[in-house]
Amino acid sequence: EVQLVESGGGLVQPGGSLRLSCAASGFTFGSYDMSWIRQGPGKGSEWVASIRVPGGGTYYSSSVKGRFTISRDNDKNILFLQMDNLQHADTAVYTCATGMFGSPGYAAFRGPGTQVTVSS
Repeated sequence: EVQLVESGGGLVQPGGSLRLSCAASGFTFGSYDMSWIRQGPGKGSEWVASIRVPGGGTYYSSSVKGRFTISRDNDKNILFLQMDNLQHADTAVYTCATGMFGSPGYAAFRGPGTQVTVSS
């Protein structure tokens, strides 16, 4: 059974940082492209970032590029999202998902998500 479990969310002030983690199990994590998706209050799902295998190429939405960094530890089956210079607009539930944005199989499996709230 595929399982994705996010952690690391919380309340942070504007300009602050958080690091999200996604623990994966039930599939060969190192063989899958992975993505982060978010859904803000009253908004639809928004792709945030993807990381490809092999090679680890990374891709970001224009709204987070230069502030967020996606990475992975294939030995520990964990996906990360380092979020710096957080803004109010980044408030959302963040979810990790299998697949590469725009490719077949994107978001076939998703975790329950972790809440990130940016507020002063």
